[in-house]
Amino acid sequence: MKSRKILFLLTFLIGIVMLIIWFYPYRQMIILEEVRSEQPKAYYLPLHENRNFQIQYIHSIHLSNVKEQYRITDNGKLRFEFMQYEDVAIGLPGYAEEGETLQVEDGVYTLTFENRVIDSFVLYVGRVNTDLSLRYEQQDYHLKEFLQKGHSYEFHVAKVSNYKMLKGVRLNEK
Repeated sequence: MKSRKILFLLTFLIGIVMLIIWFYPYRQMIILEEVRSEQPKAYYLPLHENRNFQIQYIHSIHLSNVKEQYRITDNGKLRFEFMQYEDVAIGLPGYAEEGETLQVEDGVYTLTFENRVIDSFVLYVGRVNTDLSLRYEQQDYHLKEFLQKGHSYEFHVAKVSNYKMLKGVRLNEK
């Protein structure tokens, strides 16, 4: 009778541990989650020691390169550090506002932000066949190979459980 109680208790404890491993959000990820969709897909990229990443794209109107640099803060927010671009006008400012610095060197504008911290941003994947990539840890992830053109995705950082990860797609396919 005592061995049955021990076996039951051991089975119960193993079950609890397995549930914790399966459902506890412990792994910090860069997440691109589809918005305005009845069945949104989520795309994950594991976050490691490096806290910097870049979004690089071709501006849909100017057809010129744009690079945005972000840093992930200790509490999982996004610190927008700077953006570089070659043309000014729609969506690309030709002057700096309060808390910003604009420098122009060799025809490249660099707009640096003092302290612009955001929870997330929405990334629209245009139908135009131009580059859109996420650069993290010296590797480029060409987002148009994963994400659906014409859809919007919320870009944020969060801790994710193994269960939630299995429901999504990993960008690094590892």
